[in-house]
Amino acid sequence: MTVSMPASEAPRRVIIGVDTHKYIHVAVAINGSGVRIEDRSFPADSGGYLALAQWAEGLGRVEVFGVEGTGSYGAGLASALRRRGYRLVEVNRGNRQARRQAGKSDTADAEIAARQVLAGVANAVPKFADGQVEMIRQVKVAKDTAV
Repeated sequence: MTVSMPASEAPRRVIIGVDTHKYIHVAVAINGSGVRIEDRSFPADSGGYLALAQWAEGLGRVEVFGVEGTGSYGAGLASALRRRGYRLVEVNRGNRQARRQAGKSDTADAEIAARQVLAGVANAVPKFADGQVEMIRQVKVAKDTAV
């Protein structure tokens, strides 16, 4: 016997867009139809990463996180989300002129990130920043700073 949930009780598909900064990350959740669900800000530390993941899980079935700056301010968040088993997509910052004309804000940037993922415009897999390549890079950085 197969038990299915009524459509009204099925978990909704959630896509999270994140605009990353040094001290705070701003996240916006949209559903699979592009309807904005909620937005929230989190500290850019391990506690904030956990709180962001738990917030997203509470909204429905998280399909993907679209994160700006996974190689810089978003590196810690990307690593934390990857360890929790989430799919991540690197989102490039949009056109600056268009963003300023539309009214620049961190929340708007996070929403744009989520919409780029939903539309399939953003589909780059972030670098893991671990393994042999990262070890070689760290040695090179140490050598360059010592010279």
